[in-house]
Amino acid sequence: MKRKLRGFKRSTFELDFDLYRTWVPIPGVAGDKLSVIDIHPERVTQAIVFIHGYAGCAETWEHQINHFSKRYRVVAPDLRGHGQSDAPYTRYTMPELVSDIYAISQQLQLPERFILVGHSFGGSICTEYANAHPEQLSHLVLIATAGEFPLPKVVSLLYRLPAAFFRPWWKYRPRWNAAVHVMKRMMTNNLSRWVGWSKLASIETPTLVITGERDNYFPRRVYDDVGQTVPDAEVVDIAVSKHKVQLERYQAVNRAIERFVDIDKRHSTWRASLSETGLAARRPWLETYAAGTPDTVPIPRRPLHDFLESAADWVPKRTATRFYGAKLNYSQLNRLANQLAHIFHGLGVKPGDRVLIVLPNVPEFIVAFYGTLKIGGVAVLANPDADVDQAIAEAQQTNARVLVTLSGFTELAERARRESDVREVILVDLSGAAPWDIYSRLGARWPIASSYNPQWAEAPQPGLLLDDLLLDAPPGPPASTVSSTDLAAILFTSGTTGQPKGVCHTHASLVANTIQIRHWLPEVRFGKETILAIVPFIHAYGMTTAMNLSIALGATQVLLPAFDIQYLLDSVRRYKPTIFPGVPSIFAAINRHPDARNYGLSSIRACISGSAPLPVEVQEAFMKLTQGLLVEGYGLTESGPVTHINPLDGHHKTGSIGVPIPNTDAQIRDLASGVEMPPGQVGAMWVKGPQVMQGYWQNTVDTGTILRDGWLDTGDVAIMDTDGYFHVIGRTRDVIRAGEYTIYPRDVEELLYENHKVHEVAVVGVPPSAPEQKVKAFVVPRPGVDISKEELLELCRRRLEEYAVPWEIEFREALPRSFTGKIIRRLLVD
Repeated sequence: MKRKLRGFKRSTFELDFDLYRTWVPIPGVAGDKLSVIDIHPERVTQAIVFIHGYAGCAETWEHQINHFSKRYRVVAPDLRGHGQSDAPYTRYTMPELVSDIYAISQQLQLPERFILVGHSFGGSICTEYANAHPEQLSHLVLIATAGEFPLPKVVSLLYRLPAAFFRPWWKYRPRWNAAVHVMKRMMTNNLSRWVGWSKLASIETPTLVITGERDNYFPRRVYDDVGQTVPDAEVVDIAVSKHKVQLERYQAVNRAIERFVDIDKRHSTWRASLSETGLAARRPWLETYAAGTPDTVPIPRRPLHDFLESAADWVPKRTATRFYGAKLNYSQLNRLANQLAHIFHGLGVKPGDRVLIVLPNVPEFIVAFYGTLKIGGVAVLANPDADVDQAIAEAQQTNARVLVTLSGFTELAERARRESDVREVILVDLSGAAPWDIYSRLGARWPIASSYNPQWAEAPQPGLLLDDLLLDAPPGPPASTVSSTDLAAILFTSGTTGQPKGVCHTHASLVANTIQIRHWLPEVRFGKETILAIVPFIHAYGMTTAMNLSIALGATQVLLPAFDIQYLLDSVRRYKPTIFPGVPSIFAAINRHPDARNYGLSSIRACISGSAPLPVEVQEAFMKLTQGLLVEGYGLTESGPVTHINPLDGHHKTGSIGVPIPNTDAQIRDLASGVEMPPGQVGAMWVKGPQVMQGYWQNTVDTGTILRDGWLDTGDVAIMDTDGYFHVIGRTRDVIRAGEYTIYPRDVEELLYENHKVHEVAVVGVPPSAPEQKVKAFVVPRPGVDISKEELLELCRRRLEEYAVPWEIEFREALPRSFTGKIIRRLLVD
């Protein structure tokens, strides 16, 4: 169980240190371990190790960890008995502490030579380490380190008292983050006896000594003489600072360390260093990133459910979900996920077994998803547009053992038990939790709900009610070991261009995409945000940008299980969301609402559109209406899903999907040869990054076609401009071949949207497989307007080449769409 730290608040951290925490056995002490923060960004080879002082913890380096982890591998251990490390009843002598650091260097396989930084008595430990293992160190930094620690007599007398004297009031201590017996034994056996002048004089490693100008924690001479004793030491005295100089004047300390460890490049910048590694040359879009968005982010090697456990640890009382008046805090949400994990275990779910989840955006979805992961299971998310037959086929394909669904989906539950490997069905009862009209919308919106009946209680149930199961389930975490490389989820593609395929994502790929998006929003505050969750969790876009991101931020999720414009706007006015991931059809509906401006949409700081191309007219109308910022992003189920987003600092390009997010590469390749093409050329878009899938479930043929050497063929035709912004022109298979000419549907669609009478439009080539295709446009007019085919054709004739002018325009009341609002073009072609 994580120990509560004294004097630290989670909201001050840029990185969630808990997600980068690993454990190293304490030498010579069976079963006890050291807690070590280990942050390892991509493409870095240098490491810097931070050692805290007496009664401190790794978090005292919060500003240095956040700063240097952009450029170095950063390692910050809790000394034995401190912070999150175990506190064995040893003597806490200097040889013990030195052996601990050496064990960390070996266990974590640090580089042959690394930078060692220590504060206060941590600097004394570093001094001893530099004498014992000089061959391992490239640089040594001593901050507020004394050559000895003379104590007042009253303090010496206090330490002679037994530890039992201190224990009754120990919980009221100030900032000390060590057990009482640890502080006592380390003081009497180590700190009070340490006189390090001879050790300081024997240092061979290049050394920087940093002091605080007003540091009088001990007599001033014990600080000043350190710089004079260490051979050829560089000394920096930081003005207007005391003993905890690395917290009080952290910018000055960081600059001093940077100049010292990079002595030949004192005037270079962080971005310049990236250029030297080739990163900027490979990623020209890095210069467009918003201030505060790093070029590369370290990805925690932890399972996805650690996000939930961390949030429950840091902000247990923070509201996690709001669902039509009901709410759960993070402590309750985590407890429910633990309970369901125990239930799954009791039902025979083993690590690697699949659990099929067919639920809308309700709190039970989050509980089922994270409960599955906690037990080592794999969450299977059915194709959002699946009818009963398709859902059963997906259960059969993945050999799911348990189904979690709504109590009203009786046909699905009964057939799953008869026709698949599903042995247990867990039913979620929404009666009384959501308004009655939401029931009807769920029934109408979900093809799977053909037999949906809110009056489920009148009929025998084909499964176990979740509420009943939770009554006796234990609330503690299950005893399961889950690795970041384990399979976490199978998400089925939408099937807009063919049969849905199961996309396999590990914990690592889902954690990566969550962290990447979190750092795309540099101004977000942990435990302070509210996310409007209307995008379905059962789809990759909703799962990552609404559910997983919310939990990583300790944010409140406002859950809307079915789209209703009035409920959505009422929720905005009542809960004032700050982040709103949506789809173009939702933003278009807000544009059409006659009173949208009066619902407080200005509270939303980040409004991101995904899942389908965002028409320029919809984007511009939304921003004019709300005076807010709406930017387009891009992704695929196969990529977690997000790979591109427009910057949120105003440097967005209308009509583009933005630039690749941190740790992501993208290329435009020739459609025929596959050779990478320069900016300005149209071709196939390929992406690569830690968020890319493992492959398709039991489908090596399709996996090999789309995934090569870590590069994913998106199936989209796009163009990259000289600034690194990408513009998607259309799906490769949607390209219209008019003899020798190539026509991209989006070019025609954007033109037709310029007519204010057009509400929606989709352009396809017919017949689908003919060598000589014709352009056909399907248009949905705005309600109550008169529009003719001729006026649209006249617009096209004026602005398009003759071969691109639609051969036919067909008016419709609606276009066929997927569950997430994506137009299903193959149905139009059929």
